[in-house]
Amino acid sequence: MTLYSIYYTMIYMAQVNIRIDDTLKEKAEALFDELGLNITTAFTVFVKEAIRRRGIPFELTLDPFYGERNMRVLEESVRDADAGRLTEHELIED
Repeated sequence: MTLYSIYYTMIYMAQVNIRIDDTLKEKAEALFDELGLNITTAFTVFVKEAIRRRGIPFELTLDPFYGERNMRVLEESVRDADAGRLTEHELIED
């Protein structure tokens, strides 16, 4: 590889800016460091694998807490609370 080809390749590298929670970033950096990677390399691996699989390279699931049935129960509980139909109970502390 010549100096010209290295320079030519670098001209066409895109820069991606991502906003992420500071704590999450620190945890990711620590993990990737243990793996011998930096965030840029880890993100590149993710994108290449997503392209190869033609999708997200891991399973995405929904939290059952926000499922349709549970949301109906929660909405009903809110209506009961708004209507003053609540019953007191003792808190259970461990």
